[in-house]
Amino acid sequence: MFGTSGVSQSTVEVGFAALGAFAIVAVVVATILGRRSGRRSLEQRLSALASRLGTDAPTGAPEGVEPALHHLEVVTDRAAEAVAESSADAIRLRHALDTLPQGVIVCDESGEVVFRNTRAVELMGGRHGDALAAQTVVDLLGESWEQGSASRALDLYGPPRRTLAISTQLIDDGRRTLGAIAVIDDVSERRRLEEIRRDFVANVSHELKTPIGALGLLAETLVSDTDAAVGRRLANRIHTEAFRVSRIIDDLLDLSRIEAEKAPPREPVLVSLLMAQAVEHVRAAAEHRGVKIMMEEPEPPVSVLGDRRQLVSALYNLLENAVKFSYDAGTVRFEGRRTNGEVAIEVADHGIGIPARDLERIFERFYRVDQGRSHITGGTGLGLSIARHVATNHHGHIEVDSREGEGSTFRLILPSQQEAD
Repeated sequence: MFGTSGVSQSTVEVGFAALGAFAIVAVVVATILGRRSGRRSLEQRLSALASRLGTDAPTGAPEGVEPALHHLEVVTDRAAEAVAESSADAIRLRHALDTLPQGVIVCDESGEVVFRNTRAVELMGGRHGDALAAQTVVDLLGESWEQGSASRALDLYGPPRRTLAISTQLIDDGRRTLGAIAVIDDVSERRRLEEIRRDFVANVSHELKTPIGALGLLAETLVSDTDAAVGRRLANRIHTEAFRVSRIIDDLLDLSRIEAEKAPPREPVLVSLLMAQAVEHVRAAAEHRGVKIMMEEPEPPVSVLGDRRQLVSALYNLLENAVKFSYDAGTVRFEGRRTNGEVAIEVADHGIGIPARDLERIFERFYRVDQGRSHITGGTGLGLSIARHVATNHHGHIEVDSREGEGSTFRLILPSQQEAD
């Protein structure tokens, strides 16, 4: 029922040829009839031909063969203009439909496919998943002939995984059915963003609920306990939990701002200056753990184009992670160097490392390798996500090498200033 036929690209030429042939035939017929039946019969036939093209001779028009021929020529010219205009509209509509991100398939009143735009051809190719999409379209078109409309969501597990929203609708002019149309919309990215948003809200709620609940319990205990030593201990715990909430909120605000600034203001910044500022931010935490940071600036000095605040934030988060997950009195190597037109800033520790199964997920928001240890270190689970977004905003990327029990190495790789220019 739903076969495939094309829309001719030479509609204009075919229309003109048909009309021209019609006019020639009319003249030949008129000549023959003039010889056989006389001028009156010829005039009647010419008028009938003009009427078949949609226009009767005006009332009070002069009679005779010549006026009839003139009227036929006028009517033929008008018909040719109408065909040309209709053909131009069809071509314009076809190209407009080809620009749509949705796939569009149109069937005539007999159920034959008379048009499919470029996107529909892409979505209904020869692969297995596309064959499922094509069969679903055929099924829904069949349902629309019986019910007037139909729709369905189709999950294709790929790779890559996709979700298609397919809907069909009958086309009519109020008196009879003219055909049916199917629209295929790839909503995969929309679904992915919805899932990310749901997970994000759930994670934020969970992360804030724990310290806020602890604050309530600690405050309740503090009110009911009169022991000064216990009160001081509880006050310190309240301060710790309040600081944790503040860190979560600050990191959320930083992440939101960095995600919004996909094209941050760019200025030349010395890599050694970025490294020095990041070390200064993490110095207190490193000294508290007895961790020594060995910084090696790039030689000769090299610059990158970017937003200083974002870049310092990325390096600080990488350094903070290295310090937190190093053993006490350990060492963190912080090195910058230029290689092949890029700048690589490397942070290496000899701490607990990351299991291989977690390497692909460590840049997700709120993802933690060790949930129990995160409460001890005070991490929010947002630092690596912030660093990755900063790298993306600056046309760079982050590489990681890690082995459980031996330590981790993170490399922030950015285009150098000369390459960015």
